[in-house]
Amino acid sequence: MAIVSPQQQPQIHRFPQFKYVDGVRWLSSLSTFSRLAVIALFDSDSDSSSIEIHSLTQKPLDIAPHSTWTSPSRVSSLKTSQLYQNPLVFASTYTGSLHVLSVEPMEATLDSELSVPEKMLHDRPISCVDVMDGGGECLTVSEDGRVNLVSIGESGLNYSRIFDSNGLVSYTAVKWASPTEFATGGCGFSLQWWDQRKPGGAVSQFKADWASGIVHGIDIHPSRKHTCLAGGSFGTVFAWDLRSQQQPIILSGLEGSKTSNPSPCESEVWEVHYDPYIKSGNLGGMSSSQILPAMICSEDGILTSIEQGKQPVDLLAEPCAINGFDIDRHHPSEVICNLEWESIAILSRS
Repeated sequence: MAIVSPQQQPQIHRFPQFKYVDGVRWLSSLSTFSRLAVIALFDSDSDSSSIEIHSLTQKPLDIAPHSTWTSPSRVSSLKTSQLYQNPLVFASTYTGSLHVLSVEPMEATLDSELSVPEKMLHDRPISCVDVMDGGGECLTVSEDGRVNLVSIGESGLNYSRIFDSNGLVSYTAVKWASPTEFATGGCGFSLQWWDQRKPGGAVSQFKADWASGIVHGIDIHPSRKHTCLAGGSFGTVFAWDLRSQQQPIILSGLEGSKTSNPSPCESEVWEVHYDPYIKSGNLGGMSSSQILPAMICSEDGILTSIEQGKQPVDLLAEPCAINGFDIDRHHPSEVICNLEWESIAILSRS
């Protein structure tokens, strides 16, 4: 395992929460001087869940809650977006409800709420949501085999069912690729590609024949929408290029597989994102088949930067699981993570 050199060692700040952290996301702010983060929390003593808006202060780095919203159920997936310069928080729950919170960015307060009640979208916990960049359209998936589209309208939230497998297929991850296309993932390291212009089901599918496992996270780079990056069981990270339907590019995991990259972890990869901070040579001159640098977090407490054909670089190693993370799109050197031992870590790589 490669270790970051002292010159590259990120600054790490940990903030105990004394509650289970179910999700963290950066939130867009209208001010270049204020940084906001959204945190989903679960208090096991009172069996209560909440979403908090925190502001970050510098020198010294600290976080402070500004606004709290009480969730009717524990949060299962958390995403943020911005619509007409209005920051939005999308939160799904284990009882199947979806909540869209509007944030007043100057005061860092929660402004309003729109909701879809439980059992309307899914009969089981919502596994994952994803929100279209710059828009108010949200995808929801669940192990119940349903894929839904929820959009913000003048009268509230409008929702429609894109597909229902009636439980024959379960979905654990989803990611927009374009205003009409998206990818889903699930059991057996399966991936599906959907095009809303072609209703009735997925237009392309990938089913791994080299292992059994579950896809926990998907990312799609805006300049490489033909390539779907996925992470899941057994420390596995792979890419599926739609132009080469059944030939995945293995980046890590799967002992005995034909990959030159050592596996940075051996457990579940909970989240995977392309890493805009890593400049991999001449990106403009890279082959479109080469996978761009990425970052993953895992059940065995590793936050790692991985790059095709290179040694992985550990950014954070914890004695507990790192259940999720988010890279600030405006400040890609900044990473926020939620740790299983009731704390948040913020890394600065600059």
